[in-house]
Amino acid sequence: MISWTTISLLIYDFDGVMTDNTAFVSEDGHEMVRVNRSDGLAIKGFKKAGMKQMIISTETNPVVTARAKKLDIEVLQSCDDKLSAVKQVCEAEGVSPEAVVFVGNDINDAEAMAFVGTAVSPQDGYPAAKAEASVVTNAKGGEGVIRELYESFLNA
Repeated sequence: MISWTTISLLIYDFDGVMTDNTAFVSEDGHEMVRVNRSDGLAIKGFKKAGMKQMIISTETNPVVTARAKKLDIEVLQSCDDKLSAVKQVCEAEGVSPEAVVFVGNDINDAEAMAFVGTAVSPQDGYPAAKAEASVVTNAKGGEGVIRELYESFLNA
C-alpha cells in the first residue's frame, strides 16, 4: 500500500509501464506503440492533485517525446543510468527519495526502484523489477498501471 500523504513525485518508465512493451516498426523504420488512455486521465488527475510527474526512459524515441508532450509532463530520454537520473531529479526538485514513487518493469529500472520510497511494478514486470517493488499492480504494462495507482490515490 502506498502512503499517498508522503508522495510528491511520480516517475514512470515508458516501455512496459505506459505500453505493453511492444513496438510496431514500419518498413521505413518508424515506431508506433499502444498506450492506454486511462493512464492519461490518471496523469491529469495526479496533476490536479499537485503531484509532479515525469518519464525516464532508456530509449531515445520520438514516440516517447510525443506522449510526454501530450501528457504535458517532463521526459528524460537516452538514460542508461536511471539511478543517477533519479538522484539528480530529487536534488533538483528538492524532493526526498522517500517521497518518490518509481514505476518500472525491467532490470534497468531495479536500482532506481530500490532507491526510492515506493517502487511499483506492473503485474507482468520482469523478476528484477518485481523483486524491488513494494507494490505490484493487478494491471499489466499498457493496460492501466497508472490508472490503477490513481484509483488507489483516490481511495486513500
